[in-house]
Amino acid sequence: MASPRSTSLSGQVIAVTGGAAGIGREIARQLAEGGAHVAIGDRDLDAARETERELAGNVTAFELDVTDTHSFETFLTSVESGLGPIDVLVNNAGVMWVGPFDTETDAATDRMLAVNLHGVIRGVRLTAPMMRDRGHGHIVTIASAASKLAPPGEATYTATKHGVLGYLTAVREELRGTGVTLTAIMPTVVDTPLAAGTATGSASMLQPSDVAAAVCSAIEKPRFEVTIPSYVGPAVRAAGLLPQRIRDVLMRRMVPDQVAAVRGSTSRAAYENRAIGQPKRAEEPANTRDPEDRK
Repeated sequence: MASPRSTSLSGQVIAVTGGAAGIGREIARQLAEGGAHVAIGDRDLDAARETERELAGNVTAFELDVTDTHSFETFLTSVESGLGPIDVLVNNAGVMWVGPFDTETDAATDRMLAVNLHGVIRGVRLTAPMMRDRGHGHIVTIASAASKLAPPGEATYTATKHGVLGYLTAVREELRGTGVTLTAIMPTVVDTPLAAGTATGSASMLQPSDVAAAVCSAIEKPRFEVTIPSYVGPAVRAAGLLPQRIRDVLMRRMVPDQVAAVRGSTSRAAYENRAIGQPKRAEEPANTRDPEDRK
């Protein structure tokens, strides 16, 4: 994939949360190749420093825990002290647990709310006022197609992404006329460890480069809602005009059933243990489990 045009990215100071790996790393790569000064924040500072060494261009690693206000404040202060005023913040950090809603542990619920929703709120609340005082700035948030849809098996994850879109919609109105722009990037399933073992539904699997290209494009030509693929937004709006019964049938064909996708699978265990920090899932009711899944 071609690098983003350098004309509007060159020289901008852009901070990317969760930038050590996955989508965040690819966003950082494309931005740096476009000439931006990129600050990658990640709670795994060693991984962030490794990414800094590996990527071409102006990339600097910082420690960041998006669930901690002091950590986020320190990150922003350090970036501005080292690189200059932040032109763009990319809220990218996110985690996902997948499975039946009644087997989700408190640890999984709390972690998704803390990172996906409160982490975004914290980033906007801390960064937007500084941008407003300067009269310009852009906050790009990696949300999800789950901001518009509701895949079975991703109930709390979907709730966090619906919450993110609602929050950004409200804050956008508060910031109207201040020079601060907000963007929500909403991709379908992306080929990263976060999506390990899940299904894509009617959409093709996306690559991190697809999301990164959308971020670069949105920075160059700001707009509020960006769905990837682009047809998702219009399709959801059109489906909303249909009677509920017909809409249900359509959505079941388009939206993946992640409960079915991960049933009996161990493909997500390594990711979820690392991202959520839980040793095991809550016990599933016996009548929801396939015979071969009983222990």
